[in-house]
Amino acid sequence: MRLGVMDVGSNTVHLLVVDAHHGAAPRSKYSYKRELRLAEFLEPDGSIDKRGTEQLATFVAEAAQVSEDKGAESLLTFATSAIREAPNGDSVLEEVRQRTGVELQVLSGVDEARLTFLAVRRWFGWSSGRLLVFDIGGGSLEVAVGRGEQPDGAFSLPLGAGRLTRDWLPGDPPDAADLKKLRKHVRAEIARVAPELGDFEGEISAVGTSKTFRQLARIGGAAPSTAGSYLRRELSHEVLMDWIPRLSRMTTEQRAQLPGVSPGRSGQLVAGALVADACLDLVEVPQVEICPWALREGIILRRLDMMER
Repeated sequence: MRLGVMDVGSNTVHLLVVDAHHGAAPRSKYSYKRELRLAEFLEPDGSIDKRGTEQLATFVAEAAQVSEDKGAESLLTFATSAIREAPNGDSVLEEVRQRTGVELQVLSGVDEARLTFLAVRRWFGWSSGRLLVFDIGGGSLEVAVGRGEQPDGAFSLPLGAGRLTRDWLPGDPPDAADLKKLRKHVRAEIARVAPELGDFEGEISAVGTSKTFRQLARIGGAAPSTAGSYLRRELSHEVLMDWIPRLSRMTTEQRAQLPGVSPGRSGQLVAGALVADACLDLVEVPQVEICPWALREGIILRRLDMMER
């Protein structure tokens, strides 16, 4: 069947049209996205302002039409931390529904972690053993660990690269004192949940998903996306630590010239790198393998699983 999947994230609003069948990998047929950056349309109290709501509704209407034009039988929608945490999130959802007829479903942070974990498990299979999955989004960090298709532990922390950049790193390039404060904050937050992830002395496969991990791996020497999805890509902690001081000294424009770094995300890369560094260091894993599947694929896989019941 052909499905449309609409992802309303803190950075990007993305429609992916896929051909999906139970027992087979979803095949992407069309992608339509916009870097809306809802986190930049916030009032002092965290509410999404009128302009942000209008732009979101406009894109949702366009994406719903594109999904129909491309032959999708149904449209799956989900929204993450940008709307989940906004005090006026319910009214934003209602305005979008009235203007477009589309009901956006809001995922909890733990649901994000669980669905991303499912996608990673299906990508790597049972031979990967115990999985530890990190996903750095624009508004939050999701972490999940386990041996099955459902994680034994799943956590969501307010450590998204966009959020941290906005709240902690106003300079371009960022000020050294601000970097030090942010590093301390990130590590304290992750340290609170690290003990609940369990003992990592045994065998475990650490995995990074999301644009942040993909960009960090690319500037660290991983193959470009044009080389294909099935090529193994890794980000080592050693390489990451070498790059953080260099990234911190660059401006947003300079980072955008690095291989694999998009102009729209280059401003958030330093904060994302600090989060990745803390994740690998505090749980003592030397590297992560990059998974091309994440939350969107988890949504699709869960939908297919439910249809088979």
